[in-house]
Amino acid sequence: MTKKLHPQTLAIRGGKEQTEYREHNQALFLTSSFMFDSAEQGAALFAKEIKGFTYTRTANPTIAAFEQRISALEGAERSVATSTGMSAILASLLTFLKAGDHIVSSRSLFGTTVGFLNGVVAKFGIEVTYVSQTDLAEWQAVLKKNTKLFFLETPSNPLGEVADLRALADMAHKAGALLVVDNSFMSPYGQQPLALGADISVQSATKAVDGHGRVMGGVLSGSDELMTQVAVFSNACGLAMSPFTAWTLLSGVETLSVRMEKQFAGALKVAQWLQAQPQVKAVYYSGMPDHPQADLVKTQQNGGGIVVGFEVADQAAAWKVIDHVELFSKTANLGDVRSTITHPWTTTHGRMSPEDKQASGIQPGLLRLAVGLEYTDDLIADLQQAMA
Repeated sequence: MTKKLHPQTLAIRGGKEQTEYREHNQALFLTSSFMFDSAEQGAALFAKEIKGFTYTRTANPTIAAFEQRISALEGAERSVATSTGMSAILASLLTFLKAGDHIVSSRSLFGTTVGFLNGVVAKFGIEVTYVSQTDLAEWQAVLKKNTKLFFLETPSNPLGEVADLRALADMAHKAGALLVVDNSFMSPYGQQPLALGADISVQSATKAVDGHGRVMGGVLSGSDELMTQVAVFSNACGLAMSPFTAWTLLSGVETLSVRMEKQFAGALKVAQWLQAQPQVKAVYYSGMPDHPQADLVKTQQNGGGIVVGFEVADQAAAWKVIDHVELFSKTANLGDVRSTITHPWTTTHGRMSPEDKQASGIQPGLLRLAVGLEYTDDLIADLQQAMA
């Protein structure tokens, strides 16, 4: 077809590796290696003179189908699937950085990402400078001659701070740096960072892409030039996604649009209810009309996302809510059809120092909800009885 297809159609029809058997669903290739017909063909395959598959760590038809589907949704020339979201972040950084390079990063990050930057990336002689998610002047002020990469997630975890991706892309490119955006909170349905100027969109497919809390995976999307480099790095480091994971995630991709549309609406309704409760000091949700970056949200997001943060009096009050909910799952994952609740101060950001938590806006009374597909009024009733 010449008509440009809607993302909901691309999520279902955007990529498939078809075999001679004409199967309707994507086939699952559970094999570590692939045979060749002759020594000559084997040599050509390994030399990449002809297309084909040799070894699953390098490429596999099921994984390739998942990568093609994500590329279609992200508007990317190519995607590379990895074993987890964190391995995707690792590949997005260490493929392009070396000792002596400098990164500028938002300080509003998932706690494990901060730990990776401070404990692993810095160990290789790569300098990391943290700045405000939303203050462009801070990003500009810390630029150096050796700045090679900007990194952030938007909306941020769990406060929903929204960064101006077009402005950051322009700033990074003028400095000769790449812009890498963690898109886990929005998924390709809610945001396409590449269309806004980012060089690489990286996400934990464990979250909304799967949508059912079944498997772990990561994926990076971008130009063919950049993703070729990522693929070489990922292959050498053994970061490959398993074929079974890719096959499972394909079913998640197929329902992504309809799930996200429903979950975004539910999250907004929950956030609006929370804002009216006397026990709640603050609500953090990028879809709220009074969000500090509401105008920016309208230009780069397709809704507010699935994550709602809200703050109560203190840690004791936060723990009381968690201990008394009956429908929300007490777990730190997000993106499931099942709604979840967690206490960032002691879980997702628990390994950060108190000072770093405070600098990132994480308070002891903060709670994070990820809204699923339950009937929204039931979720609100559960929160109401837990907060009573």
